[in-house]
Formats: sequence, structure tokens, C-alpha cells
Amino acid sequence: QVQLVESGGGLVQPGGSLRLSCAASGRTFSSYAMGWFRQAPGKEREFVAAISRSGVNTNYADSVKGRFTISRDNAKNTVYLQMNSLKPEDTAVYYCAAKSADYRHRVYLGDQQYDYWGQGTQVTVSS
Repeated sequence: QVQLVESGGGLVQPGGSLRLSCAASGRTFSSYAMGWFRQAPGKEREFVAAISRSGVNTNYADSVKGRFTISRDNAKNTVYLQMNSLKPEDTAVYYCAAKSADYRHRVYLGDQQYDYWGQGTQVTVSS
């Protein structure tokens, strides 16, 4: 069992930045590939970014590529999402997710592939 707790959300103006954190407790963090997803009001949950167990490989949704960066610190059991140049359309509840993974360098893009989820943190981009 893995417990995930997101933090770092809030209200930011367009063009601003936020860094989301997701702290994991429970079993060995380095055994899990991690992902970030988001869900805006009235919309389905969508993939944002993913990182492999090793941290070597990452993947991003086209809508955030070049603006968001996912990273992880296995020593701190934490995954991060650095969000720059934020736009109003980035407004959503952001969730981190963990997947028990056999392969150290594989990333996972589908929400149904993930085993554990955090409670979410609200990000609002507005002037």
C-alpha cells in the first residue's frame, strides 16, 4: 500500500509558476513509476506527465510540453511537477498517481494503469 499526498496548489496569475509536490509513504518509493493527471470541471481526467522508476525517462502531454517538468527524488519519496508559463486552461485539480513497475525505465500514460492515487490539489490560473 502507498499513500500519496499532494501539495503546492493555489491561485496564480497567467504566466506564473507553481511547483506541485507529491509525498509518498508506505512501500519502497523507487519501485513505483509516477504520474500526474488533472481534471477540470466538467471534463474527464487527463494525463499531464509521467516519470519512470529510475527518473531517466519522462513523458508529457502535448498541452504542457515545454512548460511543465516532472522530476522525482527517491531519497525523499517525492515526485514534483514544476509548472511554468501557466495558462487559464491549466486550471484543474491535479492528482499524482503511482504504479508498481517491473521495468525501471518505463513510463505509463494511461490513468487505468496506475494503482494508487492522491487526493488532489487545486490549481487555479486567473487574473
